[in-house]
This record gives sequence, C-alpha cells and structure tokens, in this order.
Amino acid sequence: MSILLTCILIFFARICDVTIGTLRIIFVSRGMRYFASLLGFFEILLWIIVVAKVMGNENSIFVYLAYAAGFSVGNFIGITIENKIALGSMIVRVITRKEAAVLVKALRDSGYLVTNVKAEGRDGAVEVIFSVLKRKYLNSFLDIVNRYNPNAFYTVEDVRQINAPYYDKGLKRFGRAIAKKK
Repeated sequence: MSILLTCILIFFARICDVTIGTLRIIFVSRGMRYFASLLGFFEILLWIIVVAKVMGNENSIFVYLAYAAGFSVGNFIGITIENKIALGSMIVRVITRKEAAVLVKALRDSGYLVTNVKAEGRDGAVEVIFSVLKRKYLNSFLDIVNRYNPNAFYTVEDVRQINAPYYDKGLKRFGRAIAKKK
C-alpha cells in the first residue's frame, strides 16, 4: 500500500475513532452507560487498527501528521455532531433588575415552564427566573430573554437527572408546543 493511501486511511479512521470517542465521553457524562459502552467498543477497535498502521510505518513523518490531523478533526466533528443532536436538559437562571412579568409571560406563551422568585441582589431587588428545558431549545429561550431584557444576567448548566414525574410530562408537552410554533 502506498504511503499516501496509508496516510489517507489513518486520517479518516482517526477522525472516526476520535469522533466516536468524543460522543462516548459526552454520553458517559450524561449517564448513558449502555450507549457509551457500545461506542467505546467501536472506538477502541478503530484505534487499534490505526495504531497498527502507524507502527507499521514508523519511519514516515506523514503518517504521524495524518494521525495528529485526524485526531484534531475528529474532536471538531464529534463536538459539532453533539451540538446538533443536543441531548439532555439544561437549567437556566435569569437574574433581572427589571420587572420580570413581561419576560415570564413571553417565555410561558412560547411553551417554556418557568418559575420566578423575587430576591435581593448586591444592588437591591431583583427577580430570578428558573427554567429546566431540553438543550435543543436553549437558543430560542435565550433569544426571548435577550429580546425582552438584553441586560439580564443568566447562567446555564447541564441537568443530569430530573426527579419530578409531573415535570417530565410538562417537558414533553412544552417540547411539542415549541415544535408547533416553529
């Protein structure tokens, strides 16, 4: 096999193995152990094949460059795929000094489940809005926040587990409500 063909094979196999590995790590962090284990099997199988090819061509710098480039591109593609499938749920906390009633109504009218609380911040009264939502809806949620209160402070975190049977039904309903509005 020519060195060029070997480099191309290593490059693309490494992209596949690192993409799978990136997704596997994300699934592990979300507690999806069965799917992560299955991906791990294919990840390591590809890795062994690639390393065997690299070790068989250890005198060629091009093989090493193909290996490194495949690793880099594989990370990029893995993260891109994970962002597109947007698994999981997020908790968003919005803190605003402005009266939040209009923002809360806009979020609820858009199908989001929100809870708002009056609180005290460093510089006085604030309102805190909490919402747990599916990650794929995060950008549309933040678009509404920014439209109604562009100076609001917000934080976003992954939610690994939700323990509220009534809320899970609400998550499903609000997902359908948002899908209908698009």
